[in-house]
Amino acid sequence: MSNVAGKAYAMNVLTPMPPRRTGINRWLFHVARALPSRLHGLLGLSIIHFARWVIIRRDQWPDLGQGRERLVNDYMLFCSNFNGTWDQYIDAFADGIPSGLDLFWYSSTKYPGSVPITPFKAYIRANQIDTDYYYNATPGAAQRDIKAALRVRRAVLRLAEAHAQGEAAFQAAWVRELGRVQNDLGTPGYAPVASRDTDRADALRATLARERWRARAFGGESAHADP
Repeated sequence: MSNVAGKAYAMNVLTPMPPRRTGINRWLFHVARALPSRLHGLLGLSIIHFARWVIIRRDQWPDLGQGRERLVNDYMLFCSNFNGTWDQYIDAFADGIPSGLDLFWYSSTKYPGSVPITPFKAYIRANQIDTDYYYNATPGAAQRDIKAALRVRRAVLRLAEAHAQGEAAFQAAWVRELGRVQNDLGTPGYAPVASRDTDRADALRATLARERWRARAFGGESAHADP
């Protein structure tokens, strides 16, 4: 599944906006920046790596050789990376900042509102664009896992400084730092299975990769090797 990389999911949603309303949405964005308390619920969602809304005017699309397109609408591009399933993310978003979502998508064509949740999910699903290639530098770690690892790293650096001060200082620092990060020392666990079909496909792909690696490393041939 191209939208999934380990524990993370990449979402891209592109919604049309009547050009006469684009200015309203730009003003709403400025209001949201000036009043960050409106996004307090979003900032508190620990499953989110990144979320961004961008307005693309109809004359700003790049010409990559296909010729300049003549579009009727401007567009809102929403990009986000998060942990968990698609449904969990939409539910958390709608619960966390329902009024914020309604502000950001206010001008989008046929936007149904974030409440009730069923029409909102149908709207996101209808306008979502799948990710063709999704690179994740830490696929086995969620946002909380990375923060925990950084806390452990800082504790180790402090222990290295205490070690230079003598055995007694190091022992006291060890007890202190272990108390601080003991909840961060557990295994991050495995990513949730996106679907049974995806799980089986990943297993078959891993088997094929191992066979090709052995064939090339040891000079042999694999039944699945490239001709």
